[in-house]
Amino acid sequence: MICIIALIVFSVLGIFSATHRALAKEALDCVFRRITLRPCNTGFDEKIKGKIIGKLIGRSVFAARIFSRHFAIISWLLFILTIASAFFVVRGAVNYYLYGSCNGLDQSGFCVFDPMGENNKTSPVKSGSCPIAPVLEKDLTLASLDVGQFPQKIFGSQNQIIFIGCYNCDYSRKAYPLIQKLVDKNKIDFTFVHIPVKEETGHISSYVYCAYKEDKEKFWSFNEKLFVSDKEDVADNEYVSELAESIGFDAAKLQQCVSDSATKDIIKKQSEQIQATGIYGTPTVFINGKALVGPKPYRVYERMLK
Repeated sequence: MICIIALIVFSVLGIFSATHRALAKEALDCVFRRITLRPCNTGFDEKIKGKIIGKLIGRSVFAARIFSRHFAIISWLLFILTIASAFFVVRGAVNYYLYGSCNGLDQSGFCVFDPMGENNKTSPVKSGSCPIAPVLEKDLTLASLDVGQFPQKIFGSQNQIIFIGCYNCDYSRKAYPLIQKLVDKNKIDFTFVHIPVKEETGHISSYVYCAYKEDKEKFWSFNEKLFVSDKEDVADNEYVSELAESIGFDAAKLQQCVSDSATKDIIKKQSEQIQATGIYGTPTVFINGKALVGPKPYRVYERMLK
């Protein structure tokens, strides 16, 4: 088994060293012969054993003696650890490609390919109660959400994407352009749900409702401009009103709708529906009912769609 371990180690080191490349070739020959039930011509395993014992004996004669006596067992243990490590590395790489995380979909444990965890970061959503156990992706549900009450792009597609996010949240801003690219490219039915994660943007939900009610086509231009505007401006009620007017909305009519008590009641009901989904952070994107929490790479969204 030491031949296999040496092959892996020296193959990597051989990228940078000619000496290690020669050892890697010997290890490969030894492995091939072991597979075909033949002994190594070079006595490679004994050579490696001698090198290791030579290093150990200078530090501890006792350790060198133990290693020499139990060389076969230690080789097997190292082989098992090497294979296990390789398995977890490969699994982590596959998960990262498929889900944007080494640990699986919406799992935020450490990932060597995404050490800062950027693909799983969210802007936390405040809940009316404290859950006994952490909310997980599998706990999210669309059962309570009447998507027809929110802005939609309908193409007659068999697929559906629901984006729940806020204009003033960094991770929603990061994910939204990717989702729009996917929607426009594949003509997918799309629903946008705004949730004011930050208190200073609470007024925007009323503008979203009223702008979409007044002109569905102009709304999407309004929506995109809010996502690219400075966050400080988005928090300013006057700026949002002026932005809507610049796109072509009737400012007076829009303001009347925003101030209407009926609008406030609708926004309250929408907020209750959003909270009932179990959402715990933005962005949360549902692709055909499957929830993805945090700003994933484009390939993840595209693969989940397919």
